[in-house]
Amino acid sequence: MSILHRIKTSVAKRWPISEFDATQQSPIIPIRHMKFDFEAEKIDHHFFLNAELASAYFASLSIFLTYGEDLVIDTARYHRDLLTDPVLQQRVTSLIGQEALHSKLHEELNDAFRNTDLPVTLFRHAAEFVFGYGFNRLPQPMKLSLMAGIEHFTAVLAQYMMNHEEIFFESSDEKQRAIWMWHMLEESEHKDIAYDVFQSLSNQYLLRIAGFFPALITILVLISAASLVVPFYRKPSNLISMQYWKDVPRSFKLIFGLQDGVYGSTWAHIFDYLRPSFHPNDHDTSDFLSYYKERLLHPETGVLTPYFVKEFTPRLKV
Repeated sequence: MSILHRIKTSVAKRWPISEFDATQQSPIIPIRHMKFDFEAEKIDHHFFLNAELASAYFASLSIFLTYGEDLVIDTARYHRDLLTDPVLQQRVTSLIGQEALHSKLHEELNDAFRNTDLPVTLFRHAAEFVFGYGFNRLPQPMKLSLMAGIEHFTAVLAQYMMNHEEIFFESSDEKQRAIWMWHMLEESEHKDIAYDVFQSLSNQYLLRIAGFFPALITILVLISAASLVVPFYRKPSNLISMQYWKDVPRSFKLIFGLQDGVYGSTWAHIFDYLRPSFHPNDHDTSDFLSYYKERLLHPETGVLTPYFVKEFTPRLKV
């Protein structure tokens, strides 16, 4: 019996259609190994629509998210052993594998950023303080809630970026484009797993909401504040550059603008998490995933094909 058939059969038995709609989100999540070999001299600091401050947000996000992903990995690994559903256990293993590779390869990108005079070491110390003395010391139920909250924000970001593919092609930085497109594909691919683990083991509304707000503050406030440092640390002359300051309002709109900003235009999706009956699959990304898998992984024309090494799907234990 193929793994596809085994998983579909197990899903049909254990996941009623009201809880899991297989037409929206595939239960089969592969772990893909990539190799980017970032070169510091080719890093584009105006990667995000030729806006330096908006690009600095994503550089800062790349640094901080590795710590968030490590929290997700540790929390998912701890709670995987408490699950009784083999399909969900298998999906958690896929989540762990994908996040581990995201963390590893973003660290390689961060090392390239460091070699271009970005404050990577400073931000790593800040993140170690926030996570080491804060989030990582939370009790496991709260870490489980925080994991679900973090994954919600990455799912929102992924859906926005997949819906605005043109953003990636404003720059000639092919490797930075590739890592973000790969990352967004997989965040959307596994967007429901952390939430389903939380619901399976806790399903307490107030606890779920308690994990939402630390994720909100970290991603929208802490990382945004950190990104303000990047342009001046890298290029102190920006402090007195009229060209830089003229572009700051545009960068702000690109991230927080209500019409088409990354977070400003997705506020309804972000705060939909507060709805008691919310589920990540209420926001259907199946068409995006079908398109992106072809766009990114086609053996001949895929954007990720030059960097793809291998993939595998964890074994289902039934």
